[in-house]
Amino acid sequence: MESGQISDYGFLADGRSAALVDRAGSVNWWCPGRFDAPSVFGRLLDDSAGHWSIQPEGDFTVDRSYLEDTLVLRTVFRTAHGEVALTDALAFEPSARGHDIGMQSPQVLVRSVQGLSGEVPMRLLYRPRFEYGRTIAYMIERGDRLEAIAGAARLTLRGSVRLRRGDGEAHTSFTARAGTTHNFTLGYAPTYDAPLPEVPDADQTIADTVAGWRSWTAEHPYDGLYAEQVRRSRLVVQGMTYRPSGAVVASVTTSLPEELGGDRNYDYRYVWVRDFSLTLRALWRTACLDEVKRQFAWLGRAMGRVDDKPVPIMYGVLGERDLTEHRLDQLGGYRDNPPVVIGNNAWQQRQTDIFGEAMDAAWLMRDKLEPLDPEVHHVLRVLADQAVRDWTLPDAGMWEERGVQHHHVSSKVQCWVALDRAVRFGDRLGEPRDLARWAAARDEVRAQVLERGWSDRLQSYTGSFESDELDASVLVMPLVGFLPAGDPRMRSTISAVQRRLSHDGLLRRWDGDPAGFVICSFWLVCCLALAGERDRAHELFRALAGRVNDLGLFAEQIDPLTGEQLGNFPQAFSHIGLINAAGVLTDVEQDPELRGLGMPPAHLSPVRP
Repeated sequence: MESGQISDYGFLADGRSAALVDRAGSVNWWCPGRFDAPSVFGRLLDDSAGHWSIQPEGDFTVDRSYLEDTLVLRTVFRTAHGEVALTDALAFEPSARGHDIGMQSPQVLVRSVQGLSGEVPMRLLYRPRFEYGRTIAYMIERGDRLEAIAGAARLTLRGSVRLRRGDGEAHTSFTARAGTTHNFTLGYAPTYDAPLPEVPDADQTIADTVAGWRSWTAEHPYDGLYAEQVRRSRLVVQGMTYRPSGAVVASVTTSLPEELGGDRNYDYRYVWVRDFSLTLRALWRTACLDEVKRQFAWLGRAMGRVDDKPVPIMYGVLGERDLTEHRLDQLGGYRDNPPVVIGNNAWQQRQTDIFGEAMDAAWLMRDKLEPLDPEVHHVLRVLADQAVRDWTLPDAGMWEERGVQHHHVSSKVQCWVALDRAVRFGDRLGEPRDLARWAAARDEVRAQVLERGWSDRLQSYTGSFESDELDASVLVMPLVGFLPAGDPRMRSTISAVQRRLSHDGLLRRWDGDPAGFVICSFWLVCCLALAGERDRAHELFRALAGRVNDLGLFAEQIDPLTGEQLGNFPQAFSHIGLINAAGVLTDVEQDPELRGLGMPPAHLSPVRP
């Protein structure tokens, strides 16, 4: 049994890195150390790039699930000889609980095989390949441990069954009998200036990891609508959080194609300012105050003193700026769909929407940021001043068009957001002359969007000025308060976008986009709810939430014809969209006066202390 689709994967995380496990029990992706580190298992992108499989001999069927309120995966194999459960986890440190989980991750992958019934012949193949498949490791036995070492990485494997070494790999066979357990632990450490990787007791490590996840869940209650879906999505977002800094990566993979046979294969293991406001809104609804404040503090440190220099649109997990892209031609790509790239050249683009997304996040947190730290005060002033300076310029837009720039309506709207929030901050942020300058620019941006962003032919706001091309990004207009969802032109826009870009509940970003973009589809849910069309909004939400894989995971896009998930996986943006849509539906149900008023104001859903 081999995996054939992106949605066949389960997701493990430990606060620093992530692993993907397919339905057949093979770990086909792990970049230990940090999300954007080189892989040691990269079979996801090429059969030769390393994997670690544990599975029954012969034919089997699979049933799998996460242990409740965790990212610990349990896969049950059913065979003609009996049943076996495989439990997989990326370990937390033993004492980690609540918001401390993942801060000192031991970098250990744990796999436990438990016989449930009968006697099931099992096989294990361990084939690490370092640096995205470039390097075959030396295999060295040290007592009950098998060490794989090459270049900068070192892995130490300990198991209850002795492995036989081969050329850069190890393998074994064993029988899983009812009531017996076979455990395996794999520890990572750098080759130099670090002790040997820890290989702790597997049973205790799994128990500690389960307890860590459940303690975090218990500290972050959510009592709104669609609680089950929100709890799963917030765990996914937490799993994509680099705990030492608090930064949330867009995804944990690179080069999974947006379209099979296309070339839109990008590295998403970084942090986009574009996503920041929506991420904070999701955390604001489902996380504690400390975690939200850590997110904002990370942004301030990452930006640093930008002054008149363009604000970078994205960063590494520790705030790195240079993310220059290059190809890995030794890898054939997911299902033979090259190119495989690391880095992302979008870091050099101009995207003027980021001014509003960062400023809106600060406004959301305004009561918690008083008094404004000097660094935060400086960054917010620079964002407002750059919005004044740059809103008239074309940019790459939130969809990061390469090689072309336009006057994107959504970017202008976000410049309006930056200026609107700056004015609302008042004398906490600027002198009277600053406020007057920001207000004048804000009003000019609004007038230009209302005039030049509207198409009489389509009866809709469009993707860019003086254009007749629809773009789902205009659905952010009511979500940021630029226009009420009930405004006649906004209602017409929502109808046009849904009529022309939607297929079976999935919304494409533009005409010709190869698949439905998940977060855009959830934006449509929000717009419908805020426009008073609650029944349609709930129906669409349920249909979208039903598009997850069997573990509750979303990729970036979904083919509306086949239902196949596409793009990097899992995708924080998609899960953030679900959380925020559920929150809007909850707020609208609780306060019908919110219909048509735009995104609910911050005081309606305060962050818990």
